[in-house]
Amino acid sequence: MLIYWILIIFISYIIGSIPFGVLISSGIAHIDITGRGSGNIGATNVAREVGLKWGLVTLALDLLKGFVPIYIFYNYLHYSSGVGILVVSLSTLLGHQYSIFKRFHGGKGVATSLGIFLFLAPIPAIIALSFFIITVYLTNFISLGSMIAVCSMPLILLLSGGAGYLIFTSLITAALICFKHHENISRLLRGEERRWRKKQLS
Repeated sequence: MLIYWILIIFISYIIGSIPFGVLISSGIAHIDITGRGSGNIGATNVAREVGLKWGLVTLALDLLKGFVPIYIFYNYLHYSSGVGILVVSLSTLLGHQYSIFKRFHGGKGVATSLGIFLFLAPIPAIIALSFFIITVYLTNFISLGSMIAVCSMPLILLLSGGAGYLIFTSLITAALICFKHHENISRLLRGEERRWRKKQLS
């Protein structure tokens, strides 16, 4: 049984560790995305430095690597305990944030966590996504929208009667993602955070 769980954790972590942003930016634009823009390997930085189309491809792949492990675990291994879901979800997220292929550096984990919760709780995940879209539209800050979205997820689950293990998983997910945004938080407080759209000259 211990070997079974070690294998599940390992596979989930490895899938989460695949640095799609790095692979796309190096393969398409022949650049090291970690040395460009914000240095992040996620979709936002890829979109800025390589192009919107490739940022969207990165977003889709990062989302899928959150969705696939929990989908396999739930549907094909027929194991749906709260502890198991927590373990698989966090192993995948931590793989993205601390990738073994990038010397334990990685992205923020927003798209990957969206993939996880689109399977576990699709309606709350879509509501949280709408908070992200609204926040980015009003403020022009991807980072702020991301943090508001992930922090809203536990409350949305609570208000919608979500299972305790889902609320707990979402709380830990929000904490991990906000921690990875600590530099963004500092820049937001100093008024130095980079906006998604450049201001138009009047």
